[in-house]
Amino acid sequence: MADRSERPDRNLAIEIVRVTEAAAMAAARWQGRGEKESGDQAAVDAMRQVLDTVVMDGTIIIGEGEKDEAPMLFNGERVGTGEPPKVDLAVDPVDGTRLLAEGRPGAIAVLAAAPAGALFDPGPCVYMEKLVVGAAAADVVDLDRPIAENLAAVARALGRDVTDITVMMLDRDRHEEAKAAIRRVGARLQLIPDGDVAGAILAAWDERPQVDVLYGIGGTPEGVTSACAVKALDGQILGRLWARSDAEAAQAREAGFDLDKVLTVDDLVTSEDSFFACTGITNSQLLKGVMFDGIGAVTESLVMRSKSGTVRTIEARHRLKKLREYAAVDY
Repeated sequence: MADRSERPDRNLAIEIVRVTEAAAMAAARWQGRGEKESGDQAAVDAMRQVLDTVVMDGTIIIGEGEKDEAPMLFNGERVGTGEPPKVDLAVDPVDGTRLLAEGRPGAIAVLAAAPAGALFDPGPCVYMEKLVVGAAAADVVDLDRPIAENLAAVARALGRDVTDITVMMLDRDRHEEAKAAIRRVGARLQLIPDGDVAGAILAAWDERPQVDVLYGIGGTPEGVTSACAVKALDGQILGRLWARSDAEAAQAREAGFDLDKVLTVDDLVTSEDSFFACTGITNSQLLKGVMFDGIGAVTESLVMRSKSGTVRTIEARHRLKKLREYAAVDY
């Protein structure tokens, strides 16, 4: 019989959701104002302020902003109070900065954590090919197979016809061939302008059957961050590093990366005790966005822990007048 004597221990995700809430509220003031970097900077500043109140010895392993030179919590930055536990962090204060700037649905604030050394460090590899599914199809997908074959396998695993399968994909020119293949088999295709972390969660979350598969080439940092949520949901994320040029491929290989290897969720986050939190900034299929009213603000967040598999949806009422009396964050 399994040993069930272990007492409930600390769930860091419950604490880091305060960080994503702060980032989301700060960023939401910039919704639709056409200033990508201003919204991102507000979220970064808020996230940094609250991160430093969390009791942990944290290191940013996957920082935000390296792709587009946006304001960032930089790789190697130390955060938290400096006390144990030692954790590595993947942060994205605004996943979907363009969505926020244009006032479009789908922007979220994201933070993932795992014991030190447990998160995959993508080094110079900015992009990866990704395939994400939920627990019911976790064992039937293979990134070395054509997307049409994977969709047929997912349909069988879910007990559905392939025409009832919904695939989410970033709307990019590089996906034209994949889009054509998905349409040929008759699957439903949902194209998104940005924000594939939320897409990965939707695909991995069997209890929310809005999306069955996330597929396409997107950010490697977002893939690692998503893996912490996918692990909590018992789903699968398969990834293969994708170089944009021969020079980038050579740089990656020189740094020791195998561009042919298929990485699984357990490669991207090796610990069985990872944490994930995200808060909606603008409304989306996944979360409600920040709502401001005469009292303050209301946020909706997801909090996940892979060890227990617990997923919490948290609606929080923030009384900004009180917060402004003591908080360093500019709400």
